[in-house]
Amino acid sequence: MSLLQKYLKGWQFRTHTPSFEEGEEMSVFVTGTEDGTPVARIGDTVLELHDAPSDLVDKRVVLRVTYFDETKHRGEAEYIETVGESAF
Repeated sequence: MSLLQKYLKGWQFRTHTPSFEEGEEMSVFVTGTEDGTPVARIGDTVLELHDAPSDLVDKRVVLRVTYFDETKHRGEAEYIETVGESAF
């Protein structure tokens, strides 16, 4: 293995349309709303937070993915808790 291969081992490019598995939990920022529903955008992927408080925009939350359509890069997630606020 060359020195360059050793240096680059494990590196990968991030995608602008990440996919998620049902049940996956993560901490993300709620970036806006669509028709009154809070949404988290991760790259070009959108997760809708139905039944979540409406005042979550610009807050960091923990959510659990409940549905994900990999072809549309859209899904739904369950709001678990707020863990932070934006620094804006």
